[in-house]
Amino acid sequence: MSKQRSTCTNLLESLNYWTLSVQTKQQITVVYIDFSKAFDVVSHNKLFARLYSYGIRGTVLLWIKNFLSGRTHQTKVGSAMSDIAQLLSGVVQGSGVGPCMFLIYINELIVELAKYGITVKAFADDVKMYVQIIDDLDVRQLQLAVDVLCGWAKTWQLSISVNKCCVLNIGRQARDVTVSIDGDALPIVDTARDLGVVVTKDLSSSAHVNDVVSRAHKRAAAILRTFVSQDVNLLMRAFITYVRPIVEYNSVVWSPSSAHDIDAVERVQRRFTKRLPGLKNMSYDQRLKILQLPSLELRRKHADLFWCYKIVFGLVLVQFDKLFVMSPNTVTRGHKYKLFKRHSNVCIRSQFFTERVLNTWNNLPSQVDFSSFSRFKRSVKRTKFDGLRY
Repeated sequence: MSKQRSTCTNLLESLNYWTLSVQTKQQITVVYIDFSKAFDVVSHNKLFARLYSYGIRGTVLLWIKNFLSGRTHQTKVGSAMSDIAQLLSGVVQGSGVGPCMFLIYINELIVELAKYGITVKAFADDVKMYVQIIDDLDVRQLQLAVDVLCGWAKTWQLSISVNKCCVLNIGRQARDVTVSIDGDALPIVDTARDLGVVVTKDLSSSAHVNDVVSRAHKRAAAILRTFVSQDVNLLMRAFITYVRPIVEYNSVVWSPSSAHDIDAVERVQRRFTKRLPGLKNMSYDQRLKILQLPSLELRRKHADLFWCYKIVFGLVLVQFDKLFVMSPNTVTRGHKYKLFKRHSNVCIRSQFFTERVLNTWNNLPSQVDFSSFSRFKRSVKRTKFDGLRY
């Protein structure tokens, strides 16, 4: 798996296409596929044959064979040990090469489904396929693609957990498109968890905000309840390590736009800092200054700009022209990397990352250093931004 690909690039590409479709009043149907115990059932012999067909031979292939072959499994319960079992399938979970081997194993499936006009996005064993629905022909093509997937899975010994698969119909007036696997109709859902982000049929971020805020409050309360030490620095390190990642994971995809959702996310940090020893009677702004802590809203603003930089300068494997267009006006104040802002008549699109970040990016002062990503980050963190609630 490339270092330039991540769950964020996967979601950005998908949601960019989905929000554009909503803007043009088109429907998108997404089918989420769950492979049962995917990493554990990969056939070694078939994997080695696939690697050989891709030109991976000689010493490299021999090393992979030696790494995966000859492994055994034994279970211990108390002092009793089970018989030793030979592992004839599976790639090693938790290893660096494991996810890469699985993607190579299923890569042919992605290529095959593309022939049916279906877009397939895979990250490790998380697979989703989607298509724009215009007429019944598109529905038939989607069902045909699902049938092909099922046939391929049987041939390559990957079982599908039908009860964990689902269909999400996206669009303002989306009709329910039914898709079946082996005669069993998949459930049509209003929300689905896509690589850790809750996606709804109207692409609103509120459902995900409610989810992460609830989990973050519980973990923050657990820290305050279980830590014996009342050292403020220690408690803040625990908050930054265990709580803040919950409300910042892939925030460029779901960053809230409504005042209610912005306040809900910020309340996680505001409530935690208020319960720290000696800070109860201070305002939130005072607490942030004493703790030398940026607001969560400001950190999301920084994350937007950092991801915009990565895309513009090719630091991640995302097609630039699918997300942005360079501004044709070269005689402008500020920096020379300004982007063209297109008209968006739908809130879901205008609030999406590719549109949301443009005003902030284009208005960056000329003092911002674009020569490297690390210098860009430092100069952005020194920049003051208007229009923030916190």
